[in-house]
Amino acid sequence: MPADFFQQFLQHYGRDLLLLLILLLALGAVFYPLYRRRQRRRQLAQQAFPTAWRKILQQHWPLYRALPADVQQQVRKQIQRFIAEVEFVGCDGLTVTDQMRVLVAAQASLLTARLPVNDYPGLRQVLVYPDAFAVDLNQPDSAGVVHEKTEWREGESWQQGQVILSWRHTLAGAAVADDGRNLVIHEFAHQLDQQTGSVNGFPPLPTAELQQQWPLLMQTAFDQLQRDLQQGTPPWIDPYAATNPAEFFAVLSELFFEMPAYLAECQPRLYQLMQKFFQLDPKNWPLQQPQLPAPVQKRFR
Repeated sequence: MPADFFQQFLQHYGRDLLLLLILLLALGAVFYPLYRRRQRRRQLAQQAFPTAWRKILQQHWPLYRALPADVQQQVRKQIQRFIAEVEFVGCDGLTVTDQMRVLVAAQASLLTARLPVNDYPGLRQVLVYPDAFAVDLNQPDSAGVVHEKTEWREGESWQQGQVILSWRHTLAGAAVADDGRNLVIHEFAHQLDQQTGSVNGFPPLPTAELQQQWPLLMQTAFDQLQRDLQQGTPPWIDPYAATNPAEFFAVLSELFFEMPAYLAECQPRLYQLMQKFFQLDPKNWPLQQPQLPAPVQKRFR
């Protein structure tokens, strides 16, 4: 009798049970990693920040010393998560060290310290080269003929969850915190931009006010910069920002964090816009800031 019962049960409900099992397995595949990440983050929150890591920040990133105490604390918290969750890969024979991990994670974490989502959900890897690296490109001309060329770059940000950095330029960008040039800030501004699925200088904007103001102010400033360069007017920002709106946002982010007093003086509306987005006010941080125009230097990206 029991055997007949189970046989009939399986005949009537076997397909439904199989579908239910598949559904449960699919849900497990989705939610178990999220559960594990939450558990890992709880454990990290209970761990003290390593003393050696704190020394790295104090010795190699002057901007860290100027951060308000609450921002320092948030950055340290995010550094621990970043290093635990993102794989660092050394390229061209480079051995990844704690100094590399901490400095990259710290500067990337500054951008998201006050954002609603204070990490980079799609980021999987940071690839670190010893120096600028070669990228082979195939570019068609106006006649459709494809030309091969090689470009040397300091960094790249990919939508597939990877950031590529030159360690020499990463270290230099951290060491000089008031020149408006910071490779990590630049590339991770691209990562923020890419979170919307497009690379257009429009990162996820958390408020209706920002959603209304951002397109007008950013596009107006970008268009004016292009006109200034065409007319030979000295630019207020590195000309590389005129490449496209995505680069404009990335270079502007460098200026916002490293030359905030200058940016607030020459472009007050843009400064206020960035201040609202990042929810930080770096012009009030006690770091000596130059009042001269932003340096214009050739960029390798």
